[in-house]
Amino acid sequence: MATLRVSSALASSLTSTSSSLHCHPSSFTKFQSSPIWTLSFAVTSLCSRRGKRMAHSIARATLGLTQINQTEAPKISFAAKEIDLVEWKGDILAVGATEKDSARDENSKFQNPLLQKLDSKLGGLLSEASSEEDFSGKSGQSTILRIPGLGSKRIALVGLGSSTSSTAAYRSLGEAVAAAAKSAQASNIGVALASTDGLSAESKLSSASAIATGALLGIFEDTRFKSESKKPKLKSLDILGLGTGSEIEKKLKRASDVCAGVILGRELVNAPANVLTPAVLADEAKKIASTYSDVFSANILDVEQCKELKMGSYLAVAEASANLPHFIHLCYKPSGGEIKKKIALVGKGLTFDSGGYNIKTGPGCLIELMKFDMGGAAAVLGAAKALGQIKPAGVEVHFIVAACENMISGTGMRPGDIITASNGKTIEVNNTDAEGRLTLADALVYACNQGVEKIVDLATLTGACVVALGPSIAGIFTPSDDLAKEVVAASEVSGEKLWRMPMEDSYWDSMKSGVADMVNTGGREGGAITAALFLKQFVDEKVQWMHIDLAGPVWSDKKKNATGFGVSTLVEWVLKNSTN
Repeated sequence: MATLRVSSALASSLTSTSSSLHCHPSSFTKFQSSPIWTLSFAVTSLCSRRGKRMAHSIARATLGLTQINQTEAPKISFAAKEIDLVEWKGDILAVGATEKDSARDENSKFQNPLLQKLDSKLGGLLSEASSEEDFSGKSGQSTILRIPGLGSKRIALVGLGSSTSSTAAYRSLGEAVAAAAKSAQASNIGVALASTDGLSAESKLSSASAIATGALLGIFEDTRFKSESKKPKLKSLDILGLGTGSEIEKKLKRASDVCAGVILGRELVNAPANVLTPAVLADEAKKIASTYSDVFSANILDVEQCKELKMGSYLAVAEASANLPHFIHLCYKPSGGEIKKKIALVGKGLTFDSGGYNIKTGPGCLIELMKFDMGGAAAVLGAAKALGQIKPAGVEVHFIVAACENMISGTGMRPGDIITASNGKTIEVNNTDAEGRLTLADALVYACNQGVEKIVDLATLTGACVVALGPSIAGIFTPSDDLAKEVVAASEVSGEKLWRMPMEDSYWDSMKSGVADMVNTGGREGGAITAALFLKQFVDEKVQWMHIDLAGPVWSDKKKNATGFGVSTLVEWVLKNSTN
């Protein structure tokens, strides 16, 4: 993304955002119209820039001699069982308890029947120890005891918070279980809820799915770039007391499929720019198409093909980089049945954003993290991988990424340049660090030309959105109430946080240019809104469209790792548009 500046750099971050990957003028102004993830090290041939052959244009994917360790994504066997917890045998028995479940009587004994039973079996040790540790069921609390008397070696109580638990709470339970498994080097775990009163059959399914998701993502650790690493020993997880049968098994399988996509998304964002070039990102897209060739096809456009499509806005951003741009188009078509919906997912794919001539400088500019400026592309490709495994019926999905770098050179786009997008609209570049929207402009035009009915684009677009919503919530912008309801409903299932932002048309006045159709950044105020209004100029009015600014939640400062944000919501949204 372009700029995520706060505090003293606030003004800059509000205008040149995390998604801004600035562009430069090029000759295009003249146009007026389960898995193992392996990065391939592609070396592109010498290219000609403005008639000159330049040796430095070789893409050096192994810059710094960095090689990638071959690692396997975690594989956990999930099973749903109905069994007396006292009889369950394994390494750790984890029980999720709400604040209500954790209530005590006058003798400091649990009132919850299940916890009473476990405590009785342990001679009161569970209530005594948890009381000493002040366990009250609050979110984030946990206590783990190694004790004899049960089939399991350890028992853990994990707080779920208030009595009405959410998807996030159950996912946190799974993550806590994964953390306990890592610490104890456990290979098998059982998870149960202290009470299932009030949970419908559907709620039990969704809570089981969330627990499994939290455990699988919690056990995952990206060690590809570490010289030493430990492999997790967790092999199996039993979901206890939430039902059995084909429905819950299907739900757990789907959770595993979605997690595979989230893990790919995390790995893509975590990969540094000296490894993950535009060419390598395109190779990863081709691997998805190859792996799921029964439903996927890939079309990777090179520079000349993009020129033929008059993608002057996208190519201007890419012009300064020695690593050539690659325009990625994956198409999912179910192997049989009628296609009832055609939709597109568009992701911003800046594998690195220097800011261009408006270079990112100063404290808070986050230039060292601009490898995550392709977080939108990672979400799109992660969703593609998951959907390749799930194979929904009745829906055709186009996955589109205009991949490139925003760098600085004598051929680069300059402030003040005027560039022309593929729909013929002209743009005066007043900030080269607002480049992401320039790449998305041509990607959105391309998506509309595929004949789709709905488009969702995702981008680490603006620091302004981070200032408005913080690090955990993505902003969504759309003129369509119906599409907003669809995507928000999908996010409620996935547990990812979205907040609808206004598209105030009057703010467009700040985007007007005296010499072109528009500028690429407006004033300081409302930077995330004006960025969305800019993108709207490149979407057919007949197409329902939403922009998701995930500049905040794409990265976890606490974990110093990518989150894979967006994958789960995209998959759920596509499934809602399918006939599965």
